[in-house]
Amino acid sequence: MDYAWMPLQRYAEFSGRSRRKEYWLFHLAIIVVFVAVVILFGGSGVLFDPYSVGSSVTGVVVVIAALALVIPSLAVQVRRFHDQNRSGWFVLIGFIPYVGSLIVFIFILLPGTPGDNRFGPNPRENVDDVFA
Repeated sequence: MDYAWMPLQRYAEFSGRSRRKEYWLFHLAIIVVFVAVVILFGGSGVLFDPYSVGSSVTGVVVVIAALALVIPSLAVQVRRFHDQNRSGWFVLIGFIPYVGSLIVFIFILLPGTPGDNRFGPNPRENVDDVFA
């Protein structure tokens, strides 16, 4: 479970490499937390009641959390490209309408380069994990 929170420890570190496991577990943890918040507050009706103080507070907290997670999400994506020996600027492909996100998604699925590359040592050294 450490991999899910590792991008928060490396909050704005755009250098180095990240494994696929780190990238996907981090995004899975974000989704689980946000779904839990929606279920917790949405089930009570607080989230969808425009006249409720709780809905305003919850909305503000969710927006602040989402904004706080932009930089670590971007950093882990850049490190994921570094793991494939690609420049972090490949993240900008995601801004191409319609197809950019699909292209970035495919790149993120690809395995990293074996051994060291120009961005640092292999994060999978001495690891026998198939899903890394």
